[in-house]
Amino acid sequence: MTSVKLAFYARVALVLHGIALVLLFMYLGRTIIIPLFFAFLISILLEPLAKWLEKRRIPRGIAAIFSLLIFIIVIGGLVYFFSSQVARFTKDLPHLEQRIAGQFQSFRQWLAEEYHVNDDAQIAYMEKSANGVVGAVAGRLATTFVGVAEFLILTIFFLVFTFFMLYHRKLLTSFLIALFSSNHNKRVKTVLTEVRLVIKSYVIGLLTEMAILIVLIFTTLWFLGIKYALLMSVMAAVLNIIPYLGIYTAMALSVLITLANGTGGDALTIAIVFIIAHFVDANVILPRIVGGRVKLNPLITIIAVLIGHLLWGVPGMFLFIPLTAIIRIVSEEVDDLAPWAILIGEEKKGQM
Repeated sequence: MTSVKLAFYARVALVLHGIALVLLFMYLGRTIIIPLFFAFLISILLEPLAKWLEKRRIPRGIAAIFSLLIFIIVIGGLVYFFSSQVARFTKDLPHLEQRIAGQFQSFRQWLAEEYHVNDDAQIAYMEKSANGVVGAVAGRLATTFVGVAEFLILTIFFLVFTFFMLYHRKLLTSFLIALFSSNHNKRVKTVLTEVRLVIKSYVIGLLTEMAILIVLIFTTLWFLGIKYALLMSVMAAVLNIIPYLGIYTAMALSVLITLANGTGGDALTIAIVFIIAHFVDANVILPRIVGGRVKLNPLITIIAVLIGHLLWGVPGMFLFIPLTAIIRIVSEEVDDLAPWAILIGEEKKGQM
């Protein structure tokens, strides 16, 4: 069988078409792929624990269930911490309502003095605006309800997928090895080993990033005498798992918390602290610690986050970094894809 040598432009066109089809498949199948990929990451993270239990003569199914239960307990502990902190914050809600009412009354007086808009005109305008707001809120509540229901369903699928990946991990490994020619068994095993190491390193990198942010933000807020500094710092670190968007969500919530028991100056101080923390995280911590763990250069790390958001929304901003790392590992073992491994990976000393 003779091979056909295609012109360069033809090969580029085929590559672009292939990439477009893969991205389209990932976008259309995101409902299944997202929980499946999350389960893949968590199953690799829990694999050492499952193996340790199996060495103690615990059946594989029970070991997988026990490992999954430990993961659920850890997540539940984080949820409980936030719930207890939020419960403490609710005691300050009456103060927040009073502050908002006072600010609103001052705003109405300012309108009356500066623009000569009397109370009747203000009330009429607010009633007119309220009709549109109520409709928008009703639509948003319906969308939120559907989103919560979808999230719960996907969470159940995620847990099921994680269990079966832990239970059938040997079967899946044998399938991947048998999928390729026996001449490539060594390369396939190398790729599988590297993928495990990279994903574990990625999770460690995320935990390291979270720890640095907690220390950085908590120390600054505590030094400035801001109340609920620990809650705000932990909330920022957890939400920062969602790159770029998470830190600003945490900032908005922290400003709201501060307005309930502090001053406007304190709220402005928190906003400045969070913006600086985000700048340090986006330009130093994320590319060097998280991107360095998966051996991606900072440019590709940021591009992966943006493409992930475009295809899969918020989950994609988290998942596309390890996915890009897997592409790098595969590219290093396939000769025709070696240039892509160079583009995605870190710059090595001696490269021109």
